[in-house]
Amino acid sequence: MGKKIFVSYKYSDGNVQNLPGNYFTTVRHYVDELQLHLKAEDHINKGENDGESLATLADTSISSKLGDKIYDSTVTIVLISKGMKDTTPERDQWIPWEISYSLREQSRAGRISKTNAILAVILPDSNGSYDYFYTHDSICNCYNYNTANLFSIIKGNMFNKKENTTYDCYGKTVYTGNFSFIHSVKWTDFLGNVDRHLDTALEICSNKAQYNLKKTID
Repeated sequence: MGKKIFVSYKYSDGNVQNLPGNYFTTVRHYVDELQLHLKAEDHINKGENDGESLATLADTSISSKLGDKIYDSTVTIVLISKGMKDTTPERDQWIPWEISYSLREQSRAGRISKTNAILAVILPDSNGSYDYFYTHDSICNCYNYNTANLFSIIKGNMFNKKENTTYDCYGKTVYTGNFSFIHSVKWTDFLGNVDRHLDTALEICSNKAQYNLKKTID
């Protein structure tokens, strides 16, 4: 049975590496590329891409726009890009709402949807670098995560396992295992084994009681 996937992304962000044959690549083009790497039976539903402002929308209006789209999905892929977050309040941007609804249990026609698994796929910036999100520490053989510029609802669901396994490396705490509810992976690594990374996100979600979930928007 195919997976039902909701894709959350900043459609107009052009601070990404150009895809082959496309010199004006935006995150929206990565969504098209993503579709090519999913199985034929997998179905994706795209997040909002019309640029509609949320500043004047009531929560109920946002709910009607996102509820039906996300309700029937089991996995949310959020494409992390360098310019995904702008200077407007987080409540006035689509991605935080899309993540919030992915984490909620929604009721439709007497049925209640479960919390979605969430996978963060990190896109390379215009220089082909991932350093804006994480850098490799060759001494401790681990990654340093830069979550400061993420939306708070994404940041709040990383490093949020209730009981973590860690070790000390020259005074630095290194986390092991699935320490975040929102599992993250580089775009290139994701394409190398799409199903494995989706399955990892689903496995984490099946153990969601082990995590302190942040479902609200600041």
